[in-house]
Amino acid sequence: MGEHSLENILKFLEEANKTAQVNVVDEEISLCKKSNVIQFGAAFLPAFYYTNFLLSLVGNGLVLYIIYKYEKLTTITNIFLLNLVISDLIFAFSLPFWAVYHKSEWIFGSGLCKLVGSCYSIGFNSSILFLTLLTFDRYLAVVHAISAVQSRKKKYAFASSAIVWVLSILASIKDIVFYDVMKGQNGRLCEMTGYIQSTLTKWELIGYYQQFLFFFLVPLVIVLYCYSRITIRVMSTRMVEKCRAVKLIFVIVFTFFICWTPYNVVILLKAIKISFGDPNKCSEALDYALYITRDFAYLYCCISPVFYTFLGKKFQRHFLKLLAKRLPCLKINTLLSEPSSKSASVRSPTMITDHSCG
Repeated sequence: MGEHSLENILKFLEEANKTAQVNVVDEEISLCKKSNVIQFGAAFLPAFYYTNFLLSLVGNGLVLYIIYKYEKLTTITNIFLLNLVISDLIFAFSLPFWAVYHKSEWIFGSGLCKLVGSCYSIGFNSSILFLTLLTFDRYLAVVHAISAVQSRKKKYAFASSAIVWVLSILASIKDIVFYDVMKGQNGRLCEMTGYIQSTLTKWELIGYYQQFLFFFLVPLVIVLYCYSRITIRVMSTRMVEKCRAVKLIFVIVFTFFICWTPYNVVILLKAIKISFGDPNKCSEALDYALYITRDFAYLYCCISPVFYTFLGKKFQRHFLKLLAKRLPCLKINTLLSEPSSKSASVRSPTMITDHSCG
């Protein structure tokens, strides 16, 4: 986070040890001038972060209210959804701070620098893991429905959720340790600092490879495998709406792939450039690409609970009930047919406008 820190690498102050009469000589570092990238970030990112924050607040708040009002924590899916909502809200909490930061400078102090940096990392990482966990749970429920009955208990959901939180917190320790406020050429910065540049570069590389391998590649393989098996299972049944189910699966996988892949490919390229590229060669292309692709990943992170929730007809019905109570000018009819002995046909909820309203 805070990519414009690349232009404001900490210049260590020259110190003189008067007692030992030892002079410390600073090594000259060739810096890349990336004022265009900084201006692009300042113009584009704040508005996007504020928009993402509001979308996350409204969407995730709605999901939370529906779970509280109609669903409770009676199912494994709802427990995972609740944790996904919490992780996305934790992530969204950091966005207004980064918006102000990109617009001007870091004005919130050292403590909030560490807190916001860690919340960003914990929320972002846990979100992708909970999405993967939701996918794996759907796979168990559909493909191994009989054998999974015994294992899919509440304690399994709580234990799995606890493991995700622990992994996400462990992955963010470097942010808690290294993030701090420092003075740069364009004001106060909230960046990884406090250690020699080689140490910071090493941990930056660890963060890039960690993100690509453990928070993208592994989840992507799991998601593709699970939904492939689910699709095969659904197509082999006599389910009336199996075509709709397959279309929904395609939408989920396609959206997941489209939003997460570009960002993680750019992260991998940046890691390769740092590891094997010429440190004196300056290029702005990856910085622009990181800004743009990261925003798609952020957007998916913020709206994923709404996306996953309202694909299901049960939550659609709950939402329509909520609209009926809050907006008396709408008449909501939720039509469900009773399951027949051989096949079940489920009608979609319909919303009929009351023309007597203003």
